[in-house]
Amino acid sequence: MAVVTYILPDGAEINADTGRTRENVMTLARREGVPGIPGDCGGFMACATCHVYIAPEWREAVGPPASEEEDEMLDLAGERRPESRLGCQIWLDKHLDGLRLRPANA
Repeated sequence: MAVVTYILPDGAEINADTGRTRENVMTLARREGVPGIPGDCGGFMACATCHVYIAPEWREAVGPPASEEEDEMLDLAGERRPESRLGCQIWLDKHLDGLRLRPANA
């Protein structure tokens, strides 16, 4: 369905494939052992530990800006940027194949 590239602070990249399942950025990262995206609340938008920075060229493709609830959680996340999103709120499908992002907590 989609391959996502997680870019780590040292420049290393982890490519993860959703296969045939529909999942979000956080779930895929947890399954693949990507550091910096623990997703402590399990995707219930209650902790912001899945905070990611979307690569500039992918910001529009990711979809609408954060919802009011996501926006409030991002305010608590620290080091918020215009490209900040919660990974649990980005659902992957074929139009996001090739998505590049950085874990904010890595």
